[in-house]
Amino acid sequence: MIRGTAILVAGFVLVAAAGAYFWTADASGSGPGAMPEDVDLSAGEALYIENCAACHGANLEGQDDWQSPGEDGRLPAPPHDETGHTWHHGDQVLFEYTKLGGRKLMAAQGMEFDSGMPGFGDQLSDQEIWNILGYIQSTWPERVQEMQATRTEGETRKRED
Repeated sequence: MIRGTAILVAGFVLVAAAGAYFWTADASGSGPGAMPEDVDLSAGEALYIENCAACHGANLEGQDDWQSPGEDGRLPAPPHDETGHTWHHGDQVLFEYTKLGGRKLMAAQGMEFDSGMPGFGDQLSDQEIWNILGYIQSTWPERVQEMQATRTEGETRKRED
């Protein structure tokens, strides 16, 4: 029971913080909130393998027991395939989370929480991050891509209001 509660609390904190950050700031100044049209999926796949696969898996499968915090309180790396929660977030949230990392994103909202996700803004250009995200999204079934695109559109509309 305690473990289940910890999972729910950690998940809620992550989603709430990412959502709050999305609505109040664009720390990167990277743009409109939706993926650019000029992503390079081949480059994204290579960059994913080089920068992401060690934690999130070569087949985007994530780490075992990814929904249960480890002894350090961090959640293992989630899958980026359709079985995970990546597609539950709009493009800009995914971009900022990748660029800034979990701790910095949460700190920007006044929360102290370390998801374990490092920021890649110092190693990867904005375009390279978009390429990786484009590659990840290209692996999802069409219905999942459509649901994620709808979330991105809704978040972009609210941001523009």
